[in-house]
Amino acid sequence: MIYTRSGDNGETGLRGGPRVPKDNLRVEACGSVDELNTTLGVCLSFLDSNELTSLIQRIQRELLVLGSELATPPSAGRGAQGMKLSIRSTQVDDVEKQIDRFEADLNPLKEFIVPGGSPAAAHLHHARAVCRRAERRTVALNRSDPVSLNTLKYLNRLSDLLFVLARWTNKQAGVDDLRWEKDRLPTEHNLFVETPARWWVPPL
Repeated sequence: MIYTRSGDNGETGLRGGPRVPKDNLRVEACGSVDELNTTLGVCLSFLDSNELTSLIQRIQRELLVLGSELATPPSAGRGAQGMKLSIRSTQVDDVEKQIDRFEADLNPLKEFIVPGGSPAAAHLHHARAVCRRAERRTVALNRSDPVSLNTLKYLNRLSDLLFVLARWTNKQAGVDDLRWEKDRLPTEHNLFVETPARWWVPPL
């Protein structure tokens, strides 16, 4: 039976730990990682590259490991801690290798680009933004409950990889990056920031 009624009062149970409010920082981090994983599932339905499909599916499995780690608080019992899964440094290294590999096939960016393009690329851009949110939630959690450095590194690198994959997917589909033409903005609303060209725009 999928429903238990135990969460009707706005609380949920952590792995091997106490029950906490559903807006607890650890629950928020876990939920954001789960949302990222489901967003990648949507991406898969638009991909026609076996190579990319295999990579995204592997990332999904690694996110399940990461989510399990986040769901296990330091206060968890010895049994839960003993079975705790963790992101390894080799997995972070592999994400970096994938970034270098796919980026080598792209023209260097000298300006910001607008998310979009082919359906697959648009969904990868969306996944990249969701990944950034998951990273922010995990960083917030880390201030009160230490999170492994590999977990923080993995989420940070993963958003970069998803950005590169979005651009690569557009290239494979014959779709050019849509450049942000900042000179079209009224002067008083010019939001351009002199940073290395990537994708970040300051919030309003």
